[in-house]
Amino acid sequence: MSARETAIAALHGRLVASLAIRNPAPIVLRGETIPQRIPPGGLVVVRDGETVEETAILSPLAWQVEHRAEVEITVAGATPAARNALLDALLVDVAAAIAANRTLGGAVEWAQPGSASFEDVEFEGAAAARAAAIPITLWFTVAGSPLA
Repeated sequence: MSARETAIAALHGRLVASLAIRNPAPIVLRGETIPQRIPPGGLVVVRDGETVEETAILSPLAWQVEHRAEVEITVAGATPAARNALLDALLVDVAAAIAANRTLGGAVEWAQPGSASFEDVEFEGAAAARAAAIPITLWFTVAGSPLA
């Protein structure tokens, strides 16, 4: 398993474990398409994202990698206030989960959530939904090739 894959899997695992205590708990997926119906606890999708920067470290050769994953959160609710309240609570919980373990169990050297971007979306069976995307920057070191 590559260092990038290990980092993304650790982020997904951390969010699954941390958000499972919510009632109702959101569904946490990794790299999947959004289902047509949003569950009552919301939906969290971890996307792979892109590598932002690779910096060579010499003697021995290694690469410091900055990779940006994305966490998408989508919630539905009867009123705008209900949607906003659930979305805010999930945003806080995602940030708290990462802040509680910045190394994601040793999979990365540092994980840092960024600023969320928001949008209103429509789903079948829901009057309206609210979504947010949070970039999560992951820093890790790879020995040898940055593709390892």
